[in-house]
Amino acid sequence: MGKKPSKGSSKPIPKIVINLGFSPKQGEELLLTLKDRFEKSPNRHEGFEWPMIQTKLEAHPEKLMSLYAMESTGGEPDVVGYDQKSGEYIFYDCSEQSPTGRRSICYDGEGEQHRVEKGVHPAGNAVDLAAAMGINLLNEDQYRELQELEEFDTKTESWLLTPADIRELGGAVFGDRRYNTVFVFHNSAPSFYAARGFRGSLRV
Repeated sequence: MGKKPSKGSSKPIPKIVINLGFSPKQGEELLLTLKDRFEKSPNRHEGFEWPMIQTKLEAHPEKLMSLYAMESTGGEPDVVGYDQKSGEYIFYDCSEQSPTGRRSICYDGEGEQHRVEKGVHPAGNAVDLAAAMGINLLNEDQYRELQELEEFDTKTESWLLTPADIRELGGAVFGDRRYNTVFVFHNSAPSFYAARGFRGSLRV
């Protein structure tokens, strides 16, 4: 009888690489994609006008870089709000399921390192990836606001910004939608699954 492989002996999952750079042509294509998505989902941003948003984006190329990273990892970012005080438009990842290019990840770097030390190699972690993209993880309130617009994560899960007191005890929170209900639950921060990524927000 052959010896069973030990836990963690399988090949590492490929690391997620965040690309912020794009060519002028890719920048034009990104703006067209964002415009098309904006026009196809008016329920997410009633009363908003795309030309004003595009003007803002063109004035802040670093924000376009973050949106490019969101788009290229499957987030399908779209405008979901406007902050009257700061004058900023708010983008959320609006992919139907958790972004495909950000899955099999732990919650944060400490959780990822814990796995690596045990010989298990996730694709990265949500906190560091969000930082690399220049975006913020959705918190529970934001996630519930997003779910009021449409139904998201009906087959997947998304890591959410975890309160410090929960993280200090080793936990992290994630959200999903099942049985027509939005659930926010917990896991250990080193956990990672093929159907769990994360959703982020960006202000422009």
